[in-house]
Amino acid sequence: MKAFSHIAIPHSDILQGKLTMDIFAADIWQVISGKAPADYLDRDLFFSKTYTTKGLKNILDVAKQRLEGKGGDPVIQLQTPFGGGKTHALIALYHQAKLWGAKVCVFDGTALNPKEARPWEAMEQQLTKKIEITKDEISPGKEKLMDILGKAQPALILMDEILEYATKAAGIKVGDSNLAAQTLAFMQELSGTVSSLEKALLVITLPSSLMEHYDKSAEKLYTMLQKITGRTEKIYTPVEEDEIEQVIRKRLFQNVDEAAVKKVVNEFVEYARREGLLSGDEVQRYRERFMISFPFKPEVVDVLYKKWGSFPTFQRTRGVLRLLSLVVYDLKDKKIPYIRLGDFDLGRNEIRWELIKHIGQEWDSIIAQDITSPDAGARIVDDNIGNAYRAYKLGTVVARTIFMHSFSGRGEKGAGIRELKLSACQPEFSSAVIDSVINGLREKLFYLADEGLYFSNRPNLNRIMLSKEENITNEEIIEEEKSYLEKFISRKGGFAVYIWPENHRDIPDNPEIKLAILKDQEPEWELIEKHGETPRIYRNTLIFSAPDLSQKPAFYDFIRRLLALRLIEKDEKLNLTESQKKEIKNKIKNQEQRFYEELRKYYRTVYLPEKNKFKKFDLGYATFGETFVDKEIYNRLKSEGEILEKLSSMVIKEKYLKDREFVPTKSLLESLWKTPGEMRLTSIDGFKEGVKDGVEKGIFGLGFIEDGKPVCKFFKQMAWPELSEEEIVLRAEICRPVPTEPEGPGSGGRKPEVREGEAKEPGKQPAYAPKVPTYKKIHLRLEIPRGRMSDIARLMSFISSKFTSCQVEINITAEDGEITVSDYEDKIKQALSQAEINIKDEKKE
Repeated sequence: MKAFSHIAIPHSDILQGKLTMDIFAADIWQVISGKAPADYLDRDLFFSKTYTTKGLKNILDVAKQRLEGKGGDPVIQLQTPFGGGKTHALIALYHQAKLWGAKVCVFDGTALNPKEARPWEAMEQQLTKKIEITKDEISPGKEKLMDILGKAQPALILMDEILEYATKAAGIKVGDSNLAAQTLAFMQELSGTVSSLEKALLVITLPSSLMEHYDKSAEKLYTMLQKITGRTEKIYTPVEEDEIEQVIRKRLFQNVDEAAVKKVVNEFVEYARREGLLSGDEVQRYRERFMISFPFKPEVVDVLYKKWGSFPTFQRTRGVLRLLSLVVYDLKDKKIPYIRLGDFDLGRNEIRWELIKHIGQEWDSIIAQDITSPDAGARIVDDNIGNAYRAYKLGTVVARTIFMHSFSGRGEKGAGIRELKLSACQPEFSSAVIDSVINGLREKLFYLADEGLYFSNRPNLNRIMLSKEENITNEEIIEEEKSYLEKFISRKGGFAVYIWPENHRDIPDNPEIKLAILKDQEPEWELIEKHGETPRIYRNTLIFSAPDLSQKPAFYDFIRRLLALRLIEKDEKLNLTESQKKEIKNKIKNQEQRFYEELRKYYRTVYLPEKNKFKKFDLGYATFGETFVDKEIYNRLKSEGEILEKLSSMVIKEKYLKDREFVPTKSLLESLWKTPGEMRLTSIDGFKEGVKDGVEKGIFGLGFIEDGKPVCKFFKQMAWPELSEEEIVLRAEICRPVPTEPEGPGSGGRKPEVREGEAKEPGKQPAYAPKVPTYKKIHLRLEIPRGRMSDIARLMSFISSKFTSCQVEINITAEDGEITVSDYEDKIKQALSQAEINIKDEKKE
């Protein structure tokens, strides 16, 4: 692509570097005094460098109509933000009124001293070449003004900065009042007089920015001026926001090749569309804006005019023109197709000072440290980003862009990543590289803010933290990991917990259900088979939790960050601000609150022994509201039916008595403890309760082996198993109902009367063998109390064992509360997704 300076040819004063501030600072008093630069004194030169905005054209049309006696507004107020084109409009009116043959009176409140000049005297002097009828400290009144203006028609009165004059005049006594009061009276008389004449026009400028009103006294004067002139005035705005690009182009460039502009703009816009930097709706608007802002990217004008222009000291139009003229002069010999924010060379004193005079001198050293000095972080990123991109100096370009986005008189700070890409990218490379550049800047810059992409005048905490993190050892991280693991073990979660056993000797061999949390490995089968030098007996009582080693770097970085934050909090030498101290406390609190969640992302896998292998469970993300690893694992395995608090009597019947007449209770319990893959009971009482229920309901009986034969002792009555060597459970067909109760827990201490049943002999029908009724299909619609979902999970496990086809649908209706959108998406929908549960219908209010 062509260099911009061959497409948009700058004016000769810019090419020659004649860029003094007076070239851009319009002064109406200097014009009528003949002391202004030629750009303002010479009418033709002035209009050759002036873009006639809609507002300016309207003002000139109204003025011409009024001065020709064809009606129109008699009083016009020009009110725009500081540097918004008011004075430029007055100069345009001055030149055109002279061309139309009108007499012009100019009053500049900044140029005149109230002790030496009064506005009514100045007006008479300029319109009649003498001061006779108005010479006094007191406003002359409408009659005298009518005499002067009536004879001077067509007459144009331009009053610039009248508020500043009135503010100064408030300190001069005039009888019982002051000169400010007389000035207000004059303004009221003048407005009324002009309104009664056919060919007279009064144009007043008043500031719109409160920062220009000086003090509270000036505020009162400002309000009074508005009331006085408000009866007759109409407010006009010379420059609208969407016209600033044309103003800039007209003032800075003498000629623009529109065909060449279109080619450059189209190439960039098409690139931005392909890269996803502009959406379908944005493409045409950006193209149109770039066509009129060229050679500047549209965001250059936006940032200067809207962000920097909101500073009270930054004059929008002339400030933007002055800065951009310096940038154009600096880049005129560079072979670049357009000008980005990242092309503003902050190493150039004039450009840098044009900016930092609005934000503070301390930024001079900050810019040097992070952007312009030979060892600045931005330059390091220039070199580190890779050979293919080194020529583009992307670290410096992006850092400059972020800097330009970092300031606003309204407190707005920073830019988004897409904004930065749109501003900094060129068609020669993929915009994705900017992500790497930003990451590099975050690591290397010392004053890039902790949150957001903007510069701060305080060292960022991320940079301070990096230096702290470098000194944290792996041993410290491991110690913190174990400390938090112990903190997040309740010891009341239904397991005996063993953290980081080194080998099989560290895990006891007993009937108790045990959770072993492993350190850096998946469980090995040796842990199941051995306990020291002897074979392990109770092999089905072991449950293992192991880390997801792919998550280890992220988890250790999380811990390292927490330890670094604590070091920063304790380091008094850092001299952190109160805001930074508060931020550190909040970050520590946030890290500590997130620790369980992060720990569970790491320790998310559970292993259960089965026959010669492990069954693996991925726990997924942490359960909302849970803070104990053992309780969460317990509840998950319980809901999956992998651990049972009570053995179902129907399971005893269907699984263990289906092909047998009886089973010893002690052997049955021992087999549950010892056989990997069998049901896991959390206690002996859970086994006994299952037996007790089965006997009471007549599902099976309880008895003993006597003389080598099974004898039923209890059936359809309370019975508490003893788990003796001879004790057995028997099929119901063997037993007869016995009405008495056994002695034991819940029996009230009464010794039951027992009638013995008889064992079934081969080939004979049992003495008691009722037909068992069955259902071929069941459908249940349930209303489940809070906290009882785990019971439903166990129930489903049993139902699934009876029926080949079993489907469950759940309706959840939650009311009388609220949940944030993020919690709904992250905690509910993500949990369902992790569990591979489909949502068939979803309603939210």
